[in-house]
Amino acid sequence: MAEGSLGGLAIETRQLAELALVLEQQLGFSVVGQEGARTRLAVNGDAPGHRLEIHHQPDGPRGRNGLGTVHHVAMAIATAEGQLALRESLLAAGVGVTEVRDRQYFLSIYFREPSGVLFEIATEGPGFAVDEDAATLGEKIVLPPFLEAQRDDIVANLLPID
Repeated sequence: MAEGSLGGLAIETRQLAELALVLEQQLGFSVVGQEGARTRLAVNGDAPGHRLEIHHQPDGPRGRNGLGTVHHVAMAIATAEGQLALRESLLAAGVGVTEVRDRQYFLSIYFREPSGVLFEIATEGPGFAVDEDAATLGEKIVLPPFLEAQRDDIVANLLPID
């Protein structure tokens, strides 16, 4: 695995065909391997950070949000124009997708695939240097305007970094 990358992602689903269809037709993934109840898909090459594995569990329990669970899967898209085109494609396919949400450092859209996994598609920019100098990035706690009212609570819950 390359330094600083994720090796991949595993998603457990009751609805393999429906999830694979969204991944392939909407997000550009293709099947690169299958073994038993596991299907591996990749986008832009079968490499770390580009693939995910679907575990088909037709009788598996439904996931529940809580301590220790993953809330959503986030993926990057190069431009806001590409994001809007993807949003329109999702809507045309009958997938419920949010409006574009401005997160200060990037723009996001969110949708759930048929078995309930929440996906975020976020633009690569403008980036975290939008409100502070890149040379001193990370030396102080900078929050987007929509979180400033919660600053005291956020700072109080941060763990020290040694």
